[in-house]
Amino acid sequence: MLGRFATLPGLKRVTPRRGAGALIPAALAAAAWPPAILTLFIWPPENWWSGVDTDWRLVLLAVGLVAAPVGLWLLINSHARTGRPSTRLGVVCRFTVFGGLLAAVMQTVMAVVMAALAGFASQSFVQGLGAIETALLIFGVAGLPLAIMVGASYALWGGLCVAYLAFVPAPAVKNRMGVLAERDVTGI
Repeated sequence: MLGRFATLPGLKRVTPRRGAGALIPAALAAAAWPPAILTLFIWPPENWWSGVDTDWRLVLLAVGLVAAPVGLWLLINSHARTGRPSTRLGVVCRFTVFGGLLAAVMQTVMAVVMAALAGFASQSFVQGLGAIETALLIFGVAGLPLAIMVGASYALWGGLCVAYLAFVPAPAVKNRMGVLAERDVTGI
């Protein structure tokens, strides 16, 4: 059973590249999600910078410019401490899972903030409750699955960029004296 999985792509051991010369382009490529950039040219944003009405693609790219280098730094520190993730598949899986979690947390925070703003902007208590309910339904219930889907697919792109640009194949280690354990092919 283990022999079948060993031939899958992305299961060879990797190690992070040394130096910032390879890590900076990997972080920038991870932040440059093609669907967001292409749609900026096809449908230019109406509001470049106006608070809550800022185009969501610009906000997404700004979050990516911060999250990709931070995620890469955390990944390299985790690899230095534990040796995990040890494969490209593990790098992609970690980026995808934590990107989806980041999207869920950010959408939840936005839903709560928008509900609070809607409640405070109301003229009466009952109108405020209705505005809070509407904001939570739109931004929380309807927006959360969409945000997780977009965040996970953005993180999948980022994970692929990081896995192939910031990591190199690890040198092979010979099993001298038979003390090395059987290779873990999951690498997650």
